[in-house]
Amino acid sequence: MGLYLRQGSPMMIAPPLYPRWIEPRIAEALGDTPVVLLAGPRQSGKTTLVRRVAQQGLRYLTLDDELTLLAAREDPVGLVRDLDRAVIDEVQRAPQLLLAIKKSVDEDRRPGRFLLTGSANLMALPAVADSLAGRMETLRLLPLSQSELVSHDANWIDHAFAGRILEAEPLVQGDGLIGRVLSGGYPEAIARHSSRRRAAWMRQYTDALIQRDVREVASIEKLDQLPRFLKALAQMAGQMCNYTQLGGEVGLDAKTAARYLAAFEHMYLLKRVEVWARNRLNRVVKTPKLQFIDSGLLAALLDLNEEGIRQDRTRFGHVLESFVFGELLKHAGVSEGDYRLLYYRDVDRFEVDLVIENAAGRLVCVEVKAAATVKERDLRGLRKLAGAAGERFRMGVLLYDGAETMPLGPGLWAAPLSTLWGRASPPA
Repeated sequence: MGLYLRQGSPMMIAPPLYPRWIEPRIAEALGDTPVVLLAGPRQSGKTTLVRRVAQQGLRYLTLDDELTLLAAREDPVGLVRDLDRAVIDEVQRAPQLLLAIKKSVDEDRRPGRFLLTGSANLMALPAVADSLAGRMETLRLLPLSQSELVSHDANWIDHAFAGRILEAEPLVQGDGLIGRVLSGGYPEAIARHSSRRRAAWMRQYTDALIQRDVREVASIEKLDQLPRFLKALAQMAGQMCNYTQLGGEVGLDAKTAARYLAAFEHMYLLKRVEVWARNRLNRVVKTPKLQFIDSGLLAALLDLNEEGIRQDRTRFGHVLESFVFGELLKHAGVSEGDYRLLYYRDVDRFEVDLVIENAAGRLVCVEVKAAATVKERDLRGLRKLAGAAGERFRMGVLLYDGAETMPLGPGLWAAPLSTLWGRASPPA
């Protein structure tokens, strides 16, 4: 069984526990690597996991404790000197500690000496003058996946590259799907049982990040601009990234907008997705696309709720695409294979929402549709990319708000969105 995260509100008695599928990877990494970093956004469950690991003979320290933080900043070498095996939580708050850890592991290369957590991409922090390359393995913990919520461990991406689509169980459609998308995966948000309470938590969450964590990631001159800038980013979710347009929304130049966007990316709130291309293609648009990692956070930034979607279904499309992106990103983080998430768009405006590329260059391509019906024109992008990719094209899947998995031609399938958290078919 995996490590677990507690669910529920104060009114709940004996709340259930969710498995986290990253747990075996933590154990593997600690078995042969001196330093392991568990990175991901705040409130994704990192502390719960590493506290559990610390019970296996590691000392637990958190830099959210002011005294420990002071020691880490003022005397990092002294703090690390007396540590044999330790968990250090929120290490990005004192990046100078990494050099002391580097010195310690250079003198003692035993595996499993340090398990670190960080709510920012440490290697992107300006204060980190020297990396732990060759000494540290980084694992990523994102908010809960739908598979973790239903305790299913089948990996959608691994199965797709093996030519199989998971069974849609439990099947979730219509309002049930909308509810899952708007709730997202942050445990504290899921524990709140109304959209109003989830939105309130999301507002507090983003306010705390902007007031505290952004300062540790980047040099930001005008913090008061960041809430508006984050909302502007939300409006561009699922679209190609235009820094001039983004900056214009809040009075920033393109260079500053790019730097501010990078700060949110380093905090694992969003991700720039590169376009897929092969060398012989010269008609592909090169601009990255912007995706939020948690659909619940995106919906809160857009002030989008169930009633708003029922009145205007078109607003749901980009949030649903971000939801699928986030789910596949979580699957990629615990998969057997090594995958990159990309997208496709050419100058003729043929598009595919997500292109998953494995280490051998083969592709599984995913188109996302919020409707319960599939039409011929919905396959245009997948068919264009299948022709462009040739033998690299493994499978194209149109994920829709329906119930049936159906073949749509060579290598093309329509499948319920619920297959993302489905079960593997029993062997024939």
